[in-house]
Amino acid sequence: MHPNLLSVFFPQITLLRSIQKLFGTFSGSNRAAVMVFMCQSDSYLTHFKTTVVACQPTECKIDAGNGKLQKIKGFNVELEDTILFPEGGGQPDDRGKINEHEVKRVIRKADKALHFIEKEIEVGQIVDVDVDWKRRFDHMQQHSAQHLITAIADHEYGYKTTSWDLGKSVSFIELDTPNISEEQRQNIEKLTNKAIQDSVAVQVHVTQVGSPLLKSVRARGLPEDHVGDVRIVDMQGIDANMCCGTHVSNLSHLQCIKLLSVEKGKKGKTNLFFLAGDRILAYNGKCYNTEKELTKLLKCGPDQHVQAVERSIKQLKLAQKNCTTLLRDIAVLEASRFKLASEDQNRLLVLHRKEGNNEFMNIISNELPDTAYLFLTVGDEKGEGMFLLKGPGTFIENCGEKVAEAICGKGLAKGTKMQGKAEKLQRKDQALLTIKEYISKQES
Repeated sequence: MHPNLLSVFFPQITLLRSIQKLFGTFSGSNRAAVMVFMCQSDSYLTHFKTTVVACQPTECKIDAGNGKLQKIKGFNVELEDTILFPEGGGQPDDRGKINEHEVKRVIRKADKALHFIEKEIEVGQIVDVDVDWKRRFDHMQQHSAQHLITAIADHEYGYKTTSWDLGKSVSFIELDTPNISEEQRQNIEKLTNKAIQDSVAVQVHVTQVGSPLLKSVRARGLPEDHVGDVRIVDMQGIDANMCCGTHVSNLSHLQCIKLLSVEKGKKGKTNLFFLAGDRILAYNGKCYNTEKELTKLLKCGPDQHVQAVERSIKQLKLAQKNCTTLLRDIAVLEASRFKLASEDQNRLLVLHRKEGNNEFMNIISNELPDTAYLFLTVGDEKGEGMFLLKGPGTFIENCGEKVAEAICGKGLAKGTKMQGKAEKLQRKDQALLTIKEYISKQES
């Protein structure tokens, strides 16, 4: 859809233009008049001098890097103003530094931004604040791309955005529709990239809570603890949306948008996955390196990768089927061999097979009489694996838990058999002593 045609559907755009002289497009010069952080007034500012207003001891949960949160002690620092964005509007918080102190979290509390650092800093001190620009610009690109995709999906098909997620590598938008056709996906992608090619300007307007203007722009409501003025992100001729996040100043800074896939979401919803800007370059680089490795491994060109993998999978399944058949045959042979040997020797079969499985152990167990004692193990002989313990009478009752404890295992006992997993098969000799002691007492 051409930008001029879009204005027919968006009378609020015309309204924004007419009131811009009254409210102004926000800049640092009128910062004192409104409750908007410097990171929101100038999202491209990477260095800033400001004053420490407060520094309070606290604890904060920080990502330890393994997907788990670690609670650490530190301080919440409030600054007179900040270029570090506190999380909000679906956008994660910034990272950066206050002097030499690494800022590990930035949260919003009413009209305050609290910066978590591990060292105390003096109140009243003038400090240098620096933002992690790579992280910030990535967030700006993905957030502005979300606004653009949301607007086009709504304008073209009436699909409302119900939520979105700015992931670490791929983002997605949840749309209020049970499905999106491939033709629709391609059309949304084409129109978003047309807006980028047209270098559409993005402006931020500031107004007050309760302003009639807010009724004419797209919004999902304000947080309960919101204090101060309200920002409207205006993609000229395309969309006007209430938002607290950081955004590019021109859609050309998005470089490109790629809609990756459409997947079924929550009941009646569809998730539209996308990449924007530098993430596309990173994704393409990763895909190219993967393509090169596959070419080397499969010994064929990229156009033949799928067929080569399909052939390999087919061959693997056939090989696995043959291995399973052979393993079953070996289990029967092991049971037969024990039957012949047990006529002249004891009734205890101790057997380990690295490539075995539960089926292998169960075949042996089923082939042998209930009078036989079995201690079967499979897997890594010096590590984790599985075990099967079997014996007549009270054998499982008296030895089951002791054997499992010896090999750090857990098993389910049923009748004359116990079967389960073991963490330390290297200690099976210790377990075997328990079994032999029991059998010796029974035979004496």
